[in-house]
Amino acid sequence: MGVQWLQAASSRRPRPVKGIPDGTLLYDGVCVLCSSWIRFVAVRDRDALFRFVPVQSPWGIAVSAALGIDPADPDSNAVVLDGTAYYGIDAALAVLGQLPGWGWSRIGFGMPGIARNWIYDRIARNRYAVFGRDEACAIPPPWLRERVLEHPPSGYGEDTHG
Repeated sequence: MGVQWLQAASSRRPRPVKGIPDGTLLYDGVCVLCSSWIRFVAVRDRDALFRFVPVQSPWGIAVSAALGIDPADPDSNAVVLDGTAYYGIDAALAVLGQLPGWGWSRIGFGMPGIARNWIYDRIARNRYAVFGRDEACAIPPPWLRERVLEHPPSGYGEDTHG
């Protein structure tokens, strides 16, 4: 199990990506903890930098595939910022670092990656048992609905050069 964990952790290193808009935050839409995380971020994201994509949605399946996350068994959340995909705890720290008053959270990057990932993996592995799981993606409240994308954003993938 140790080797598998190390392989999973190394596959979640930040990496450049193309074709996914900055601010896309991929999450497990049936996970109660993950849905709470999205609401936490949305309330504090005054500039609306983030758009939330449930992994179980049509757009989420495509984003998952591009980021190397199994949509049938998502083991990580992800966010794209400045053309770089961040996974797991690095994604959470990167998101928090963008929120007003949460810049201090970037100190988490000072912790060795192996320790950060170990903590994240323990939470991720037990999230359904501890926090619960919905049968389907929760319907976001009206104030959040326009920021939860189940399909590619308008104009995504269109040729804009003429």
